[in-house]
Amino acid sequence: MDALDKSESEELGSQMSFLDHLDELRRRLVNSVIILVIAFIACWFASQAIFNFLSIPIRKALSEAQRREVPVIGRTGDEAVRPLSSLREGDTGRYIFSEATKLGTGVVQPGASVNSIVVTDTDGQLSLFTDEPIYTNSSVIPKGVRLPVDLGPNAENPGSTDEKLIVQTAQENFTLYVTVSLYTAIAVSLPLLLIQVWGFISPALYKHERSYVTPFVVLSSISFVGGAAFAYYILFPPAVSYLLSLGADFRQLLRATDYFDLITIIMLAMGLIFQMPAISYVLARIGIVTPRLMIKSWKIALIVILIVAAVVSPTGDIPNMMLFATPMMVLYVVSILIAWIFGKKRVSDSGEAGA
Repeated sequence: MDALDKSESEELGSQMSFLDHLDELRRRLVNSVIILVIAFIACWFASQAIFNFLSIPIRKALSEAQRREVPVIGRTGDEAVRPLSSLREGDTGRYIFSEATKLGTGVVQPGASVNSIVVTDTDGQLSLFTDEPIYTNSSVIPKGVRLPVDLGPNAENPGSTDEKLIVQTAQENFTLYVTVSLYTAIAVSLPLLLIQVWGFISPALYKHERSYVTPFVVLSSISFVGGAAFAYYILFPPAVSYLLSLGADFRQLLRATDYFDLITIIMLAMGLIFQMPAISYVLARIGIVTPRLMIKSWKIALIVILIVAAVVSPTGDIPNMMLFATPMMVLYVVSILIAWIFGKKRVSDSGEAGA
């Protein structure tokens, strides 16, 4: 019996001293830092492309928020709104400046308008020119100045500056891309970081329990990517559209750093929340969690889910909060099923129940 106890003690790794545990922790932390540094350097070179990808939802939402459906009421009933690409030489109309625009030595303020005419320029391209002088506070812009308008096939989507995020300082660009690179590095390094965590706690587990590392890392990585994608494609677009609709009567200038903080918090939070099935699998296989315990604790779990949904949701309205809470409820049910399928009583390698 003493030999069995000794074998089990060695099997659980209890022979490691306190200093040995600290040394192992130091080694795992160093490995994690090295992994993050390598991933950060790789992500830095793609930081602009990553941010452009993450900013797609807000650009679409800003574009939609700027559109106002106004009925066209004319004198004949035949009036129609046409795209700029349909203009032909000699067409005239009033051009409205949507932003402060520098023409020559003068600056035209947003909201100003001028008579304009479509003319073929010296390169043979159709262009829009002023058909009257423009008087600014400091200068007179003469007739015949080219206006910054594209009359080509892409004119339907000229790309208003109101669809762009802003930065307030020169160094904010650098800080933004550093943050983008860091968060992305953490995300792409997750499998290797999980291996480091598992390597630190595995000495406290039975030998057969350590074999769960591969399915745990695979399932956890897939779950994290699934959670982040769910937040990006499903949760975030309606939430940001609702937020922008609250400021429909204002010109909204959104800071890039604020937006990035918001979307990364939501994506990382949902990525972590989607870890429930993976964690449930490991704990059920080890024997720490049982489906009966999870079912018995459903009321507490529901309260926790609602609190987390209220914290993670960027808005305070009930529909958006339920949009976040519903997948968590589904994940909890899935976790119960996983615990029921894979759960078992914890035993040592010798076949005896663990303490």
